[in-house]
Amino acid sequence: MVTTTLTPPLTQRLSAHPVIEAAGRFGPNWYAAVMGTAIVANGAHALPGAVGGALTAWAEVFWVLGLAGLLALTAIRLAGRLHHDRVRPLADPSVAVFLGCPPMALLAVGFGALGAGEPLLGAQLAVGLDVVLWTLGTAYGLWAAGTVMYRLAMHYDVARADAAPTWLLPVVAPMVSAALGPALIPHLPAGQAQQAMLYGCLAMFGMSLLAVLMLLPTLFGRLAHEAPLPPALIPTLFLVLGPLGQSVTAVTQFAAHGPSEFQSFALLYGVPVIGFALFWLAIAGAATAHGLRNGMPFAMTWWAWTFPVGTCVTGAAGLYARTGLDAFAVLAVALYALLVTAWFTVAARTLRHLPAFTAVSRSGR
Repeated sequence: MVTTTLTPPLTQRLSAHPVIEAAGRFGPNWYAAVMGTAIVANGAHALPGAVGGALTAWAEVFWVLGLAGLLALTAIRLAGRLHHDRVRPLADPSVAVFLGCPPMALLAVGFGALGAGEPLLGAQLAVGLDVVLWTLGTAYGLWAAGTVMYRLAMHYDVARADAAPTWLLPVVAPMVSAALGPALIPHLPAGQAQQAMLYGCLAMFGMSLLAVLMLLPTLFGRLAHEAPLPPALIPTLFLVLGPLGQSVTAVTQFAAHGPSEFQSFALLYGVPVIGFALFWLAIAGAATAHGLRNGMPFAMTWWAWTFPVGTCVTGAAGLYARTGLDAFAVLAVALYALLVTAWFTVAARTLRHLPAFTAVSRSGR
């Protein structure tokens, strides 16, 4: 009797490969590193007087890092899709909420192409790249917001004690599209195309803002009435700054590219909201300081210190552009210094822990 040894299917053999197994460990939360890097470039380009000189070169370096990170992480995630047992983000609500990160990474890098990336790419290529990434990021973000919100409401078995600031991530993605889309308006044909972009962004602004307002009472109720956040989730308190700073950025962009009526709306909305953002920054900062004193461990959630703060930088810079008030310029610069400090801190910790992360991946634990 002849015994025949069957060769496993190619996909099964590939999924068992250590490299593919390791790639399967990189969830959508890793795109937060791309977001945090891209916002350093975009924030530098938005600062008052940021034209030419060392600051422009600085912004170019971080935009290139963000683009390289986006390409590398996308390739890793595509390879990780072969590891079917692990790459199922929608199966777990604590992972599914991070599906808001990939579209925001696409949007942030695309927007940077029009600013920090334009001297490197040329105007035509920069616009083309932003059009592609904004379109992909917007479609992805709308899908993630709708899918995750539906599942939180109708499918996932979650209690108020399970609520966390990470729940905001999917619904903030359309706000990022709303804030960054108006930059493409001058490159569209005059008339219907430009108006469609402006009012489409305004619709996404309202969609995201109302969804955030639905979630915030649940999140604050959890913080006030349930057990404290786990140490690894304490940095996610900074995520509340994301919809605040990004919505201020959005209204200032509407004012810059829309009818004159948006000017008053930008100030009436933007100034109070940036004030609340500073109030929440103090709360989140105090909670983080307390966590660090009590041995808060490193986790990828530390990247929450970057992108949300960066949105406040662009929001404050937008208010300065609309008012000329020096206080907003000072605020933008101070917040940018905080952003850069956070980026170097978290990037160093991430690189330090990356070998251990991949070692765990190879062990299969």
